[in-house]
Amino acid sequence: MPGKDRQRQLAREKLQRQMVKRAEAARRRRRAQATTGAALAVVAVIGLAALGVAKLNSGHKPGAKTTTCGYQKPPGQSGDVPRKAALPPGKGVAKAGTARVRLDTGQGSLTLTLDRAKAPCTVNSFLSLARQKYFDNVPCHRLTTSQIFVLQCGDPGGTGAGGPGYRFGDEGLPANTDRQVTYPTGTLAMANAGPGTNGSQFFIVYQDTRFQPKYTRFGTISAGLDIVLKIAKAGAIDPTGKPAGDGKPSKPVVIEHAEVLG
Repeated sequence: MPGKDRQRQLAREKLQRQMVKRAEAARRRRRAQATTGAALAVVAVIGLAALGVAKLNSGHKPGAKTTTCGYQKPPGQSGDVPRKAALPPGKGVAKAGTARVRLDTGQGSLTLTLDRAKAPCTVNSFLSLARQKYFDNVPCHRLTTSQIFVLQCGDPGGTGAGGPGYRFGDEGLPANTDRQVTYPTGTLAMANAGPGTNGSQFFIVYQDTRFQPKYTRFGTISAGLDIVLKIAKAGAIDPTGKPAGDGKPSKPVVIEHAEVLG
């Protein structure tokens, strides 16, 4: 019997050793799982933080608020170029926000608010020309007082045929340009000689006017409309000096200086 007791004792000791080993193995597994869980939690926190940063930066991606514009010199340079200008920068052109330009004239100062969102390439060109002093000492050569109510400026030669030596495309025009629409009082728009022929000439609408929508609208006159109205009230004259519904302003208007205000 002593032999059997010894066998039982050895079996119990073996079982105890196995239980100790199993308990130690279980503890190691729990420690490993805890470490892994903590690491995953850190990764998750980092991931969420990165996602938050990405969301914050999503509206500030380089180039997200810019566009590219095509300014080209016409082949053979057709038309009158009384004063050439350097091509505006065509890359990284802002397409959000506004800019203001003051036109100091012999009749008073006009403030223009330019809308980049509506016509970024047009605004970019206008600002470039103003900074080059292109508009300085340039007349407003045309006033219309019948059916169409605009004061047109921007040709250094004062003939209505001149430009800066480059052209660029229309912006914001509807696909169907045959149906007339209203250009409201105070509208600032580009004059042209047909599709894609924008240059330096522009006009100010001083009374609601219906046009075929073939002229890029790029801003408004935000101060000085009363001055334009006084010019319009004085009327237009034909080449002989007689009153006309479409001609040179009877009150001479010259842009003495154009200043970009920001």
